[in-house]
Amino acid sequence: MTEKNSLSKALDETAWELAAGMKNYEASISREEVGHVYSLSQGIVWAKGLEHIKSEELVLFSNGVMGVVFDILPDRTGIVLLDEDNGLRAGDEVSRTKRILEVPVDMSLIGRIVDPLGRPLDGKGPIQAAEHLAVQREAPSIMARGPVTRPLQTGIKVIDALIPIGRGQRELILGDRQTGKTAVAFDTIINQADKDVLCIYCAIGQRSSSVAKLVAELKRRNAMEYSIVVVAEGSDPPGLQFIAPYAATSMAEFFMNKGQDVLIVYDDLTRHAIAYRQISLLLRRPPGREAYPGDIFYVHSRLLERSTRLRDEAGGGSITSLPVIETEAQNISAYIPTNLISITDGQIYLSPELFQKGVFPAIEVGKSVSRVGGKAQLGAYRKVAGDLRLSYSQFQELESFSRFGTRLDDATRKTLEHGKRVREVLKQNQYSPMAAHEQIAILMATNKGLLDQIPLENIAETEKKIITGLQNNPEITEKIYQAGKDDSVWQDLEKLLQDIVNEG
Repeated sequence: MTEKNSLSKALDETAWELAAGMKNYEASISREEVGHVYSLSQGIVWAKGLEHIKSEELVLFSNGVMGVVFDILPDRTGIVLLDEDNGLRAGDEVSRTKRILEVPVDMSLIGRIVDPLGRPLDGKGPIQAAEHLAVQREAPSIMARGPVTRPLQTGIKVIDALIPIGRGQRELILGDRQTGKTAVAFDTIINQADKDVLCIYCAIGQRSSSVAKLVAELKRRNAMEYSIVVVAEGSDPPGLQFIAPYAATSMAEFFMNKGQDVLIVYDDLTRHAIAYRQISLLLRRPPGREAYPGDIFYVHSRLLERSTRLRDEAGGGSITSLPVIETEAQNISAYIPTNLISITDGQIYLSPELFQKGVFPAIEVGKSVSRVGGKAQLGAYRKVAGDLRLSYSQFQELESFSRFGTRLDDATRKTLEHGKRVREVLKQNQYSPMAAHEQIAILMATNKGLLDQIPLENIAETEKKIITGLQNNPEITEKIYQAGKDDSVWQDLEKLLQDIVNEG
């Protein structure tokens, strides 16, 4: 009986060793999986024969075109093209690369114009990157995130005073077409000079002529020295437009993990949503509201949740995102705008009515909000922001009431005249960002009523005199940056402002 048990045990051990050996032998066999194109349509390919393909894997077609796997079905694989099809046809071979979609990241990206795959578009040669990051990455964990407390100055008075943005915040810019959304984002980029903030502009579905003008302006203002431009043009395949913001965010994360503050502009996510809808419908995914796929909210939330500020222990860097959305007929309650309003930390709404009146930037304060608020604002702004918002809101209500031709008392007339000065002061030309101390001084002069007796057409000239007066008094300028709401510097500043206005 003992011999029988020993023999059985030996046979079991031998069988186990043989099975393990065969498993190792099979694993050591290297075979290249090659499938073939079953059918193709606009930017979408269905392939067969790729039995072990993985989701989001990069594939290569026989004519050199690249694609990424989106759908894996029992009998076929859905592939989204990242290049033009270049004569691709049914029966062509498609092979696995066994690599997920990734983008090159390196310091050499600064100053370059690239597509979402990191391929150069500026004719300056290839990107020599020693590192690659996946395009689709997990957002930083909750424990790795820190509070948003440092301001990101846009240089635009109405934003920095009333809708402050912090480093690590996600602030939506929305409005109808041709209301100045890109102009607000562009001014924010050029205001980051000498502020140790790297800027990434991601153009999604834009015309090549529009992108070329913007890049030329960035170069003219030396902003390309601290900027990266990622371009997926409107003529590019929808797959390339879809991955563009994710690729740009991976580039931003490389710098954030090194402790750098990054500003990223997605211009715009309306076209991104349309590209994803096109891909989804061609892949026969079930449509939902407005024919968008059911996961469109997740598509944008997983993008924007990657923007944050890291704790010092996790690197201390930050990504501040300014996604842009185009509304139709001022309908901010449409599907995509409401999705993004709920994802982001506030919104800046640009009104076509203000734009037509010549109020630039055409930001409607009543519909704009920053959910981070004064926590990410210089303390000195608190001295002027509260009164400014109140007086501007009162003015807007009284202005609409006064249009009926009602006789107004002196107090109401005075409020209207003051409100007109507030609106005039909040106007600002493009490409003319202002430093924080200049904004605070001008807004304080407005709040104190020092500009109420000055004709509206002379307000801009008075602003220039205030800026010149600050340049001649650097000791006051330094104190403004350290001041709180009840600091003694305000008395000195008010006296200076009164002297400047009286001289005028």
